[in-house]
Amino acid sequence: MSDSIRIEENDHLRGPRDAEVTLVEYGDFQCPYCARAHAALDQLMHQHQGRVALVYRHLPLSDLHPFAARAAEAAEAAGAQGKFWEMHDALFENQAMASEDALPGIAASLGLDAQRFVRELDEGKHRAGVAAHAEQARAHGASGTPTFFINGERYHGDSDQASLAAALQEALGRA
Repeated sequence: MSDSIRIEENDHLRGPRDAEVTLVEYGDFQCPYCARAHAALDQLMHQHQGRVALVYRHLPLSDLHPFAARAAEAAEAAGAQGKFWEMHDALFENQAMASEDALPGIAASLGLDAQRFVRELDEGKHRAGVAAHAEQARAHGASGTPTFFINGERYHGDSDQASLAAALQEALGRA
């Protein structure tokens, strides 16, 4: 990866750390384009299992999506209990119904300690981490979601399955 985008120790990583291709996504849980990319990435990760790793970082666009920052904090609170990806998936798969009131139920359905989960949200325990991701995204030129980096390089294509598949295939060919 280039010097600008690297896998960090505290990143949420789906796939092997030493994958041939690493895709970093800056996303927003209320963004319809991120939800579309989520569905495409699920299929692509399965197709390229072991060869591609996905890193998810937060870029909540709160001016457009008022629930996005809280959803990002919820994902981090779930991550503190070892269930980041499960919450990530639940938030995207239930995007139309996701709300502040739904979060404790989602947490409970994932087997989380719901009291701890709600306490961490109420205390803002993960707010600074979410803000740091967003600041990092802006420092790398990301202003919209989803924004992708493939092996450290900014990807400027569409977030549909065919476009992402082509970009990953090209990156795998170079790896």
